[in-house]
Amino acid sequence: MSCIRSLVAAVLTLALSATPGRAGEAAKANLDILRDTIRANRKALVAANLTLSNDEAGRFWPLYDKYQTELTAVQDRAVKVIEDYTASFKSISDEKAMKLADDWLSAEVDRVKVRRAYLEQFAKVVPGRKVVRFYQIENKMDAVLRYDLAGEIPVVEE
Repeated sequence: MSCIRSLVAAVLTLALSATPGRAGEAAKANLDILRDTIRANRKALVAANLTLSNDEAGRFWPLYDKYQTELTAVQDRAVKVIEDYTASFKSISDEKAMKLADDWLSAEVDRVKVRRAYLEQFAKVVPGRKVVRFYQIENKMDAVLRYDLAGEIPVVEE
């Protein structure tokens, strides 16, 4: 698992190397770079850490691609919330703050729905232990991303 953390940390370091708490176009550009880099490397990270037979791989990867397509749509909504927030966090109104919080939580609920919907489908193509390992790999990548993003997103001022 250290392979995942090292690669994701390296990607994040490159993508988020500017000063913490920045806003506007630089933040959007860095989020775009981060999103594209993670999408490009996520499958490779899963492949490197999930041992599949040829038969399993033939069934798993098409389902994985479908899963990632659905998950990407949800994650794009979350990125939009972050972009909207970072563009206006210094002067955000109470109403806009609440809307963004609601939009964020809606995206989170939908992310869990997608992951839950695919659990049984993955279990039909690979053994349960590999399904759990896959979800653990996904969770570890998400945890690293969320940790690093949390350090980069400024907290709204009172």
